[in-house]
Amino acid sequence: MAKIGIIGGSGLYSIDGIKGVKEVKMDTPFGEPSDRYVVGEIEGVEVAFLPRHGRGHRILPTEINYRANIYGMKKLGVERIISISAVGSFKQELKPLDIVLPDQFVDRTNQSRKTTFFGDGVTAHISFADPVCGSLREMIYAAGKEMGLNVHDKGTYLNMEGPAFSTKAESRLYKSWGMDIIGMTNMPEARLAREAEMCFATIAFVTDYDCWHGEIVTIDIVIQNLMKNVETAKRLIKNIVPRAAKKRDCSCKDALKCAIITDKKLIPKRAKKKLGLIIGKYIT
Repeated sequence: MAKIGIIGGSGLYSIDGIKGVKEVKMDTPFGEPSDRYVVGEIEGVEVAFLPRHGRGHRILPTEINYRANIYGMKKLGVERIISISAVGSFKQELKPLDIVLPDQFVDRTNQSRKTTFFGDGVTAHISFADPVCGSLREMIYAAGKEMGLNVHDKGTYLNMEGPAFSTKAESRLYKSWGMDIIGMTNMPEARLAREAEMCFATIAFVTDYDCWHGEIVTIDIVIQNLMKNVETAKRLIKNIVPRAAKKRDCSCKDALKCAIITDKKLIPKRAKKKLGLIIGKYIT
């Protein structure tokens, strides 16, 4: 039975219905995660929850320690990660309060955030053509449709830098590229989860139309719709978790099998120690 990790986005700092709750303060080779992990059970399934911005929303998208967050999930035994996010929409049919399950990402960040576990003597090149676990995304879609939610299967998520929202020129440019939604956090999580051989999928809650639509995006508009989305997110998670607990048969679990290119005899001891949790089975 797979252990499920849940990363909460803007407005989602806790999850209802977790039994046997305990908080875990995690130390990692990459520093401290955003907050303590809340671990327990939902519908008899082990879960680990982490608010990516910290409780009280204290951490900017560029300040999030993505590596520590994902490494901590791995250390807790998580096999599948569900990421909850607030996004803007570039399509008229993707309305505020709708849910989009992206299957592709485009990265428009300036690379100031660390998006790989590798380096310092170890090189690996993961396959990332399909950055989202299709199996997990299908489970989420089925759960959402069963609940009667407006769920859109597939879409491209553009990961912008932030923390400011887009200019009108940027928004119109991204729309002209055929992007579907825009956010500030999910690409690093998807990359790192794949490197750590964990399944990953995003549940993107639309809060606004970005500024291509004519209206100016303000935090007031976003927060109003966020609060409406939070309760939906909590109900949806409760429905998804039992489905996502089944044994994995996707390729995510073997993502590093042919990805590590460094001669294992030349990998520094410090790197072996630092990355042992992730690459240990491939270098012994």
